[in-house]
Amino acid sequence: MIAPIHPPARFRPGQLVQHKRYGYRGVVVAVDAICKAPREWYESNPTQPDRSQPWYHVLVDGAPNTTYAAQTSLEKDTAGTPVAHPLIDAFFSAFDGEEYVRNDRPWPE
Repeated sequence: MIAPIHPPARFRPGQLVQHKRYGYRGVVVAVDAICKAPREWYESNPTQPDRSQPWYHVLVDGAPNTTYAAQTSLEKDTAGTPVAHPLIDAFFSAFDGEEYVRNDRPWPE
């Protein structure tokens, strides 16, 4: 059986993104090739974007929240300003004016 082909990830950890529908901005901390959320979580999502695309773990600017967003729901954020989130230092060592620089700590699974 041939494995399904999934679109490539547009964003990588450290990149700034903005949610197209909800308008929040944030920084990508991890990427899943397809949606790995439980079926119950996915079915409770009002928009239910295609599960067979990259999904991103995002630290939300100005809030302690993290989100799990589909690639089609995100666009590049061009504000060029850092994200204010309590977990920034857990994942990144610096902000270069465009994106965050990964630190040397192992990321949690």
